[in-house]
Amino acid sequence: MKLVTFCDGLDDGLVGRLDGDTVVELEVPSTRAWFERAGQVAETGRTFALAGVRLRAPIVPKKFFHTAGNFREHHEDLARVDWSHPVNKGIVFFQNVDAIIGPDEPIVYPANLTGELDYELELAVVIGKPGRFFSAEQAVEHIAGYVVFNDITARDIQRREMESGVFSFSKAIETFCPVGPYVVTADEIDDPHALDMELRVNGDVRQKSNTGRMSVSLPQLVAYHSPQTYSAGDLVTTGTVAGVAASTEDPFANYLKPGDVVEAEIEGLGVLRNPVVSWREAYGEDEPPAGHWV
Repeated sequence: MKLVTFCDGLDDGLVGRLDGDTVVELEVPSTRAWFERAGQVAETGRTFALAGVRLRAPIVPKKFFHTAGNFREHHEDLARVDWSHPVNKGIVFFQNVDAIIGPDEPIVYPANLTGELDYELELAVVIGKPGRFFSAEQAVEHIAGYVVFNDITARDIQRREMESGVFSFSKAIETFCPVGPYVVTADEIDDPHALDMELRVNGDVRQKSNTGRMSVSLPQLVAYHSPQTYSAGDLVTTGTVAGVAASTEDPFANYLKPGDVVEAEIEGLGVLRNPVVSWREAYGEDEPPAGHWV
């Protein structure tokens, strides 16, 4: 099943399932609630043409567990260009759920905060069953779905953060957390460790890999985070692959800028497309000075 959150032009935050080019509305207040109810949700009887609705972020979790360094190729890619710190597996932190945006919503470039805006294509796992302190074997029953995630990162801020061994602010700024276009339930994906991944900027392929290159499997990863306690509908990210702008020979030619369009795609999970816009384009006013925050 492909679960969406959508606006029909009158009501926002409606939940539905995709049936081809039709959205079948579900009688539930959120996709998180759909997972909390183990999918035991009725249909309202209303349907909408997919082309006639606006998709929102398909899910806003209670907790968003972030993993870095799970694809060894990402660390090796950055080491090749002498990145300031290693990105080894085992780095974990929380994402800011208020930074979540959905498909076609703009990533707002805060030029007074950063001059190095980067992209990171990632798979995110949706937790379907609450739990804590469980094994990788037990983790399988907690994995209920998957969704595309683009981990937008301010690299200049990240380098300063990594001096202390942690980073979060650089990835949690408003609009830096695109998720979508829909949640695909686990029963629709035969092997989540064999999905092609590709990220494009203005049609140019920047990242291309496969989920089979993860160092830690999805059950191992979900189990690893379990001492932090899961709620149904929580998200766990799996880390990005090689090809981020920071790892290129000329990063400043490849960092995101207003006018760019980013497309993050994972096989079977759809294309998450987001434009990058200036602060003025987004809010109609000048960006506030960043002296308070940098």
